Amino acid sequence: MIGQRIATMGALALLAVVASAPTVAARAKPHRTPAHSSTETAAKPPAAPPRQIQPWGTTPLSAEVEATLRPKDSFKECPECPEMVVVPKGSFMMGTPANEVDRNKGEDPVHRVTLTRSFAVGRFAISFDEWDACLADGGCNGRRGDDHGFGRGRMPAHGLSYTDAQAYLAWLSKKTGRTYRLPSESEREYVTRAGTTTPFWFGKTVGPQDANYDASIPYAGGPRGERSKGPRPVDSYAPNPFGLYQVHGNVYEWTQDCYNKRYTEDTPADGAPWLEGDCSRRMVRGGEWGWSANIMRSGARNDSRADSGAGPYGFRVVRDLNALQRGKP
Repeated sequence: MIGQRIATMGALALLAVVASAPTVAARAKPHRTPAHSSTETAAKPPAAPPRQIQPWGTTPLSAEVEATLRPKDSFKECPECPEMVVVPKGSFMMGTPANEVDRNKGEDPVHRVTLTRSFAVGRFAISFDEWDACLADGGCNGRRGDDHGFGRGRMPAHGLSYTDAQAYLAWLSKKTGRTYRLPSESEREYVTRAGTTTPFWFGKTVGPQDANYDASIPYAGGPRGERSKGPRPVDSYAPNPFGLYQVHGNVYEWTQDCYNKRYTEDTPADGAPWLEGDCSRRMVRGGEWGWSANIMRSGARNDSRADSGAGPYGFRVVRDLNALQRGKP
């Protein structure tokens, strides 16, 4: 057992770059921290600083390295693969309270969800760079998406249906030999809130410095700004406490869940997707650049036809961390 432990630690030392390594967050342009940050946090930050797991983007993670991952560590499993961030296990109250401004029916009843399985989620929504890598490799059914003339590159890939997202996931899973998927609706709300309970991870209101949306319509007494003229690069604005960018605004993101008008006693409480209901429609989260802030609240719900890619629809990917489920370090 001692020899095995030493071997594992040795592998980690060779494959992990500790906090002194430059991270994506460090390479991004500096952001102004919102003045109205929430002080209500349920998730505690890890005691050790996050790491980029090496070799960065050159090979899929081995089971031994995967078993050493801890919250906020990040990895890429091929050069053109999305950057993934390890999410802490935890429990949260899903839905919105009756007194939340612009709360809609269907966001109730508030109920506890406990996520006991380890997973990693994309630090960013899938960009056109990543989508176009899939196209160049013969994947994604040849679907280009619709950049609406705003350009591609680090812009969020959008104009994509739920079906299109599944084609990308099939390509990525085959390329890495690991299973990638969409988040469930409850996972998407969990990583958006990142331990907070307010309408947005940064507080009770929002301003144009916080997210990309139609800021000409103020939310809950917040500042008025200008209406957004289009999407912004996926690494714009400040990341949330889990290290994820643009969980509010920019483009809607597909989840696995079938459409259900409101939560019921059948709603999964363990983070699993809700695959009953109208599966010709799928739930989307996060809001979009051309609409007001009410639709991009942490608990806001919306849906769209699974085969319709018209409009600002993109996605973010999830990877289960199976080695961590087996009780390894």
